Amino acid sequence: RLYKERLSQVDAKLQEVIAGKAPEYLEPLAALQENMQIRTKVAGIYRELCLESVKNKYECEIQASRQHCESEKLLLYDTVQSELEEKIRRLEEDRHSIDITSELWNDELQSRKKRKDPFSPDKKKPVFSLTFSRPYIVYMLQDLDILEDWTTIRKAMATLGPHRVKPEPPVKLEKHLHSARSEEGRLYYDGEWYGRGQTICIDKKDECPTSAIITTINHDEVWFKRPDGSKSKLYISQLQKGKYSIKHNHN
Repeated sequence: RLYKERLSQVDAKLQEVIAGKAPEYLEPLAALQENMQIRTKVAGIYRELCLESVKNKYECEIQASRQHCESEKLLLYDTVQSELEEKIRRLEEDRHSIDITSELWNDELQSRKKRKDPFSPDKKKPVFSLTFSRPYIVYMLQDLDILEDWTTIRKAMATLGPHRVKPEPPVKLEKHLHSARSEEGRLYYDGEWYGRGQTICIDKKDECPTSAIITTINHDEVWFKRPDGSKSKLYISQLQKGKYSIKHNHN
């Protein structure tokens, strides 16, 4: 009898559980549902934060890529401009050398024509017989051949690089008032070093100082960009002679 009563109680409780009315089932179920709602809400907030973080990283990458592209474009522009200016300078030197060679060539041709003119009233020069007691060198080349060899050597020296010999008369050396030189892509001026991308203040006598950013430093010149976007160059010799002076701009 006790067994049957107990069994009937268990069956009744089972029916309540199946029907969803048993307190032993409803209380844990309510706790689980509340926990599910909290975790779902937290997961939604975490999802929004992750999406916002990914969006911020994406925008940062886009901005960094654009800045890098603009910087590389500016550097490429400065490099190409410097190379073109160097080529133009070499062409000017070659043209100057060719002009001098052409003048000498024409003078040589005219002098040869005069020597070969059979109707020239000039008397023939007497032939002297010379005797040497020491070894000597006899130049078998004619003047025109020597001139051609000299032109070839001159062009080869012009293509050797930065240490070319310019066909210019010697210039009288001037005393340098300031110490300035270019070394490994940097500029040394009066005890201070300057590099590409630094902001400087350029001062010239009888003119207002101007601010500029260094873009390129070559062997004998410095390129800089003004605030209005225009670009100019400054020769290192001008700094040495005191025509211009520069200093760091910390503003």
